[in-house]
Amino acid sequence: MTSVLNAEQVAQYQRDGYLVIESYFTRDEMDLLLEITRADREFIDGAVKKKDKEGRTSLLSIRHELPRDIYGAISRSKRIVEPLEQLVGSEIYHYHHKMMLKEPLVGGAWDWHQDFGYWYSSFLYPDMASCMIAVDRATRENGCLQVLKGSHRMGRLDHAKSGTQTGAELERVEAAVDQMELVYCELEPGSVLFFHCNLLHRSDPNESEDPRWSLICCYSAAHNRPVNPDVAGQYEKLETLDEGQIREIALEHRRQVLGSLA
Repeated sequence: MTSVLNAEQVAQYQRDGYLVIESYFTRDEMDLLLEITRADREFIDGAVKKKDKEGRTSLLSIRHELPRDIYGAISRSKRIVEPLEQLVGSEIYHYHHKMMLKEPLVGGAWDWHQDFGYWYSSFLYPDMASCMIAVDRATRENGCLQVLKGSHRMGRLDHAKSGTQTGAELERVEAAVDQMELVYCELEPGSVLFFHCNLLHRSDPNESEDPRWSLICCYSAAHNRPVNPDVAGQYEKLETLDEGQIREIALEHRRQVLGSLA
């Protein structure tokens, strides 16, 4: 599979603030990721609980480092890094990656926000983007991501705390919802969503019997480094991996976590 986007895809991203590519990773790749994550107690137990305004909880496991495991390997995938360098327009480096675990019936909502609303305190420029990989099926019923098409062109909005989350300024969000198209990003396992750090997005709670797990890999342009040298996510040249290298690391990780359960 080529990792180079065509001119139409790049133009769509610049216009809309996001780009969906269906079946970008195979179902087998996602099944292996699910198998490892479910058995990886250290990863799951290290997840933090994020409550919405109603007290419902989603789990978020975040890493700034790139260890030799399946999550770090996917974050270094050429299939992710090369397209994002096209979209950002420069060399990029890994800021962090996170597994979002929205469990059946209890997984909470996320308010309208921009990722740069969280990241603004550490970075000068919104030259940042993410790739969200649907690990299992994302639907309206289990709280798939919703985006406002073109909202990245509004620039960064003010954000404030909402529960244990951070939400965008309500008055401007309401105006944006009135004027922009709301898109439900329903994705099959292995499909990806590349999106700009100023794109407004949210999700509903998971009121279904099905989990919604996703891996989100976040990057910054190489010139856009944290203003504080002591915060996590400092620049390090990103050495990318091909599919064979990722599978080798994934199988090694699988042996480790399954062996720990024996």
